[in-house]
Amino acid sequence: MKPLLEMVAVTAGYLEDIEILQDVSLQVRKGTIAGLIGLNGAGKSTLIKTIYGFVRPKKGKVLLDGEEITGLSPHHLIDRQVWFIPQESSLFPYLTVEDNLLVLARRLKANGKPLGRAERSHRLEHVLERFPALKARRRQQAGDLSGGQQKMLEFGKALLAQPRLCLIDEPTVGLAPLVAKEIYRWIETFAEAGTTILLIDHNVREVVRFADYIYVLSLGRITAHGPREDFQSDLHTQVRQWLGINL
Repeated sequence: MKPLLEMVAVTAGYLEDIEILQDVSLQVRKGTIAGLIGLNGAGKSTLIKTIYGFVRPKKGKVLLDGEEITGLSPHHLIDRQVWFIPQESSLFPYLTVEDNLLVLARRLKANGKPLGRAERSHRLEHVLERFPALKARRRQQAGDLSGGQQKMLEFGKALLAQPRLCLIDEPTVGLAPLVAKEIYRWIETFAEAGTTILLIDHNVREVVRFADYIYVLSLGRITAHGPREDFQSDLHTQVRQWLGINL
């Protein structure tokens, strides 16, 4: 199966003489979930930001469906149906739930042209029907939502964008276990609809539970990778060995 996303020998960092990622290569195949695990400071968020154009690689390249997208800005990647759900909020706190969605809808394109009013309305209502809690709060300011509801709105924006590739960075950090469980269900629903996903999550067991393929990042390098089955047996021993820690 052809990869939708590919990183080839990527080295990247924020300062000229400091490299966070070192010779990183990975693939995410169409219609699958790839999981990325590693300790804090391993470079996981930098990896996603490099894919999404916030950080330009010093070496190597990033490919989307065989086309090089190295260093393309986020708004160009949105036009290529690539979406990013960040760990921190990307919402406009003083706009309502509905207006946060409409701002995005006016930015989106289909077949190279801005969405028409009817399509924008259709996508908005689809999101609100899919997330009834957002529908009930559609006139409420996003900044007044709970942490879980704000994360729901982030996923609502992703659903509105209808991406073929979704990059998700630590979606459950700071949230209650019941809310985290719901978020994993949303991710599975996206995958079932055919969205290709690259997921970073500190919850190793959840990543191993539903990712099709897993990468371990340690000190900016991929130190292990393989299908889910390779990670399911004797999980603690394997992760301790790959990450160099005691669990």
